[in-house]
Amino acid sequence: MSSVAVLVELLRREMSGGQVKCWEHFAHSAARLPAAGDLDLTVYFLGEREHVEHLAPHVRLVMLRPVLSSAPTRSADSAEDVCDLAPHHPRLAALLPRHDVWHLTHSFAFAATAVRLARRQPARPPRLLASVHTDVPLLASVYARYLADRWLPGSHPAVGDLLADRAERALRRRRDRLLHACEKVLVPTPEARAELAAVLGPHRVALLRRGTDHARFRPDDGARTWLARTYGVPVDRPLVLFAGRLDATKGVPLLTESLRLLRDRGRAVHLVAAGSGAEEPAIRRTLGPDATLLGPVPQDRLARVYAACDIFAFPSRTETSGNVVAEAMASGLAVVLPEGARTTSWLTAPGRDGVVVPADEPGAWADALCALADDPERREALRGAAAATARRAHPTWDRVLEEDLLPIWAAAADRGPVGAGRAVPRAPG
Repeated sequence: MSSVAVLVELLRREMSGGQVKCWEHFAHSAARLPAAGDLDLTVYFLGEREHVEHLAPHVRLVMLRPVLSSAPTRSADSAEDVCDLAPHHPRLAALLPRHDVWHLTHSFAFAATAVRLARRQPARPPRLLASVHTDVPLLASVYARYLADRWLPGSHPAVGDLLADRAERALRRRRDRLLHACEKVLVPTPEARAELAAVLGPHRVALLRRGTDHARFRPDDGARTWLARTYGVPVDRPLVLFAGRLDATKGVPLLTESLRLLRDRGRAVHLVAAGSGAEEPAIRRTLGPDATLLGPVPQDRLARVYAACDIFAFPSRTETSGNVVAEAMASGLAVVLPEGARTTSWLTAPGRDGVVVPADEPGAWADALCALADDPERREALRGAAAATARRAHPTWDRVLEEDLLPIWAAAADRGPVGAGRAVPRAPG
């Protein structure tokens, strides 16, 4: 067996975001697939206490406590992911030599520890891989503005702009340094592959798609009645859903203003927002009773929320893939996305299985949403086409593991793992 360590330096909890969910899906797939039988997989997350969750004899999830948690810098709504800002994680450093392949997924404590430790073993270095899951530098620039407003109230907007620019540039340099240390970098879309190939070389960049849980996310005729009964959402008008962090990184201010314009045009639509974030007060002020804010929603309940709505509006440009788009399509929603965003890769026929908006302007988004609100037949056609595309073209997590991940891990291990000739490493704890 080859031993793979995946380093997900984010806090794992019930309401964790897409990156944590992604690796939970891959771990569960590895636990049940015969094709993964030659693999010993450990996925490391951050946790409030150190413990191990065994999914199978050859698959486990390990939670390690952060050394320098980012939790104190979170906004009041605590919507941001918690990571570890320490330059070194000694507990992880003690565990990593048990594994042959070290797979980085972020650019903070876990990744820095792995790269530094690998450089100290030049005679028999581990195989370093990486995957890109989100645009961390761009997210950092937005949060820097939020923090400037929080810590320096009343300061000139230029202060926030300066902090945002410096944060983005510093984290982009840091990310690129860590990626250059890896022999293979995995990205979710062909567009992202072409972008990184220009920097790292085509031979070092490969595709790691995202999967969809088709059994969980699917149309549900009873979901709309359930949503009205559970949350008091009106059912006599089109329901526009947003799922994710309610902040500027996801384009929420743009969506809020476009819905205000739509209301001013006399269109009765209702926003359903699943998630939390810094823009919650602005949504309440702007839309009032025309919005229902659900807060963070667990996956099982979120599937019913999707199926209860009509339109999924997602103006975000920070996604590397945007699994919420795939979940919405599988649930039978008409999706509305920014033209040129990587989330549009989920569409196979833009205009027929989803709508792309040509400009990041409230008027353009209001026009797109108005067209769907005014034309129930087109809206239903888009919903049906979206569900059909999801069934036909969106792979399951099992398939992505088998086709995209296992070959990369196996090839890396075959080139000479650190632990060659040793027994399978025992799980920590």
